[in-house]
This record gives sequence, structure tokens and C-alpha cells, in this order.
Amino acid sequence: MAEEIAAAQVIQDFAIIMIVASVMALVSYRLKQPMVIGYIAAGMIIGPHTPPFSLILRPEILNLLAEIGIVLLLFVVGLEYPIAKLRSIGRKALVIAFAEAFGTFGLGIAVGQAMGMTLFDSMFIALSISVTSTVILSQVLKEFGISNTDTASLILGVTVIEDIIIVSTLAVLQSVASSGHLTLLDIAISVGLVLAFIGGALFVGSKTVPKFVDLVSKTNHFDVFLVAILGVAFGLSFIANQLGISVAAGAFFAGVLVAESKAHATARLLTSPLKDMFAALFFVSIGALMDISKLPLFIVPALIFIATSFAAKFVAVYTSARSQGLDKRISLQTAFGSSASGGELALVTAKGGADVGATSSFVLPMVGAMTIITSFLSPYVVKFGWKISERLAPERPGVNEDQDKDEPS
Repeated sequence: MAEEIAAAQVIQDFAIIMIVASVMALVSYRLKQPMVIGYIAAGMIIGPHTPPFSLILRPEILNLLAEIGIVLLLFVVGLEYPIAKLRSIGRKALVIAFAEAFGTFGLGIAVGQAMGMTLFDSMFIALSISVTSTVILSQVLKEFGISNTDTASLILGVTVIEDIIIVSTLAVLQSVASSGHLTLLDIAISVGLVLAFIGGALFVGSKTVPKFVDLVSKTNHFDVFLVAILGVAFGLSFIANQLGISVAAGAFFAGVLVAESKAHATARLLTSPLKDMFAALFFVSIGALMDISKLPLFIVPALIFIATSFAAKFVAVYTSARSQGLDKRISLQTAFGSSASGGELALVTAKGGADVGATSSFVLPMVGAMTIITSFLSPYVVKFGWKISERLAPERPGVNEDQDKDEPS
């Protein structure tokens, strides 16, 4: 009887989650906002912190589905970055990405410490504000008709490398936070472990996983193929977890390895619907964990961190772009574009800190609030950036003529 009641509660919870999430996603679509905002709002509506009571009876089930969502979300992200593509991105994007990620990370820690936060709170928030959403930014560039310009390619190349930096750094932070110590030796061991995992996964995995995936794809049975690639995703995530590394890192590099196979397009097609569903559950769970009653306590720090993120990213990207020989116009456009938005990985990072018990209860809802604000502002920042670059650095005849075939209106 107890098992039947529990099963009924799970089905009821799942029905409530999907119905409320679909309604709020539709509202976000009508308002021309990213779906992630609607999902977070849905979580806030059904969560335990919203009066008069929680609509969810078994919150642990939501957390379990959220973990699956993280794995599938990062796996599909990794599918977009085969090793050959990573090699072709170029030195300029690499330099800009490292300057942006670590410049923002360092300044974020300093600001957090200046506000009296704990070191781990400061570090996980700093890593969260270092994120630039590849998904949101690519959609904004596409909507403005500038996705095919050289500047857009550079910006997206930067965000690709930044995703890898963020995922790898998250793995290090979680490993260090799990030990509870922050000595140079602990950091060195954690960095070495992460690098060994990434190196081993790419070296050994690149020689085995693509061949295995292609072998399974020859059966022409999509169900078998889907089970096989999910086995790769969850298998590498499990190995990463056992090593004390983020499951997000394992899932991401599993996607990179599957992207090396000849059947990568089929893998992307089959996993995308699963990713969409479980990613939605992940964002709903983030919303459910947000205690909106604490909003007055963290809204001012959130705005400070948003300003810190924008300033650090803009300065780091602009100066590093100029140092790479890019002209003022492209440097300005790249700086504004890269500064525009946080995104999904920011929430993954914040939840990563909460999962290992390293961060305070306000960190996750604060990062959620920052994600909503920056996602909303992103289109306006990009549009303003393109226009201001036109005024400050107008295009000279014969120079970068392909940059403005499609200007945002």
C-alpha cells in the first residue's frame, strides 16, 4: 500500500511539474524571453518556499530528475564540440576566453570577499558570473541577423572555450570543497586529478568511444543506439563522480567523444528531446529551491555581481582582443556580445556548490535571480553594443566588409 501511495505521489508530482512548466514556458515564449526563465518561474510557483504550501509531495524525486537533466544537458552541449572543432577555433578566441573567464573569476572572488562572504561562496558565485550563455547568445545573434558575421563566429568561439574552462574549473572547485581544505597542495591535487581525467578521457576515449558508437549505429536500431550513447554519457559521469569530479564534466567530455563518431548527427537528434525534457526539470528544480522570501537580502549583492561581471568581461575581452590585433570595432562588438548574458552553466555551477555543501543557502537563489536578469538584458546589450561600435569605430571602406551585411535594427 505504501509503495502504491508513493508511486501515485510521484506521478502526481510529475504531472504538476510538466503542466506548470509548459504554461510558464508558453508565457516566456509570448513575452519573447528565454524558456529557462519560464521554467525557473514554474519551480518557484510549485516549490516549498512559495506560500501557502508546496505543490510537490516528493521533492527528492525532482532533485533526482534534475541530476539526470545536468548529465543530458552537458552531454548535448559536448556533442557540439568535436575535438577537430576545438582545434580549429583559433588562438585569438583561446586568448580572449582565458582572459575573460579568469579575469571575471578573480574579480568576482575579490568582490565577494569585500562584501564579507565566505571564500567558497565567493568562489562559486565568481565562477557563475564568469559564464556567458552560448545558447542564449547564439539565439540573440540569430534573431538580429548577425550570426553569420566574423565577429559572431569569434564570440561563439570564445564561449565554446569558456564552457570548457567553466566545466573544468567547477570540477576542481567541487573536488577542493569536498575535502574542506583550500591549501596549495589540495588545489594542485584537484587540478592534477581533473587534468588527468580530461586527458585520459580524451586520449583513451577518442580511440574507443567513437568506434563503439559507430559500431552500434550500424545496427540501424535507434533504440539500441540511444541506449548505447546514454550508457557512454552516464558511464563517464559516474567515473567522474567516483573521482570526486563534477558529473557535469564527465557528461560534457562524453559528448565530445561521441561527437568524434560518424554517427554524431544521429546522436544529437535522438538525445535532444530527452535533453529538452530533463533540462526543463533541472531549471524547475532550481526555481523550487529558491527561497524568494530572501530576495530583499541578496538583490543588492546580485546587482553588484552583475555589474562586476559586465565590467570584468568587457574590459578583459576588449583588451585581449586588441592585444590580438583585432581592430577597435570588432573588439567592441566582441566585448559587448561576450558581456551580455549568464546562462545555464551558471545555474549548474551554483547547484554544484550546493550539492557538496560548500555554499550558503542564499547563493543558489541569488545566481538564479542574476541569470533571469542577465537573460532578459542580453538582447538589449548586444543591440546597444553593435550600435555604439558603429558610432565609436565606423567601418572603413575595404576593411571588414563582411561584418555588417546584416545589422540589428
